Amino acid sequence: MENILFIIFDIFNFGWVAFLWGFTLKNYNTLPERIPVHFDMEGKADGFGGKIYAFLMPVLALGLYVLFVYGVRHPEGTNFPVEITDQNMNAQFLIMKIGLRILFVVLAIIFTNIQDYMFRSAADDQAKPKISFAAIFLSVVLFTPALLFIAHLFK
Repeated sequence: MENILFIIFDIFNFGWVAFLWGFTLKNYNTLPERIPVHFDMEGKADGFGGKIYAFLMPVLALGLYVLFVYGVRHPEGTNFPVEITDQNMNAQFLIMKIGLRILFVVLAIIFTNIQDYMFRSAADDQAKPKISFAAIFLSVVLFTPALLFIAHLFK
């Protein structure tokens, strides 16, 4: 049952990467030549570049997906915050496999939000992000210590 859930999770995550690529390809031709590529914590564009930068988020998402899939398929080659022993190996590998998949969902949501906001703000200077950058920052900053805490519980 565990493997079936992981396969479903992996398909879902790959679907998210495919959606991000499709969204980018669909909207690429409507972008102006100069688009916002960086935003401050308030969501205001403070860096601009050519529209080729529209592919940055899909490339990052695909790269992270490949890296995470490799990590969950070969957990023995991954760094852990605790020493791996015969007694804790299965629990630590399971925590890592679940944690990486959940982390990818969080990152995929972030990348999709940034991509959407980048495209909308290219057309409208007054556009607002659907998810605030502060919420995005907190989600990543709080997720990592929580995962490390769980790993230490099962050391």
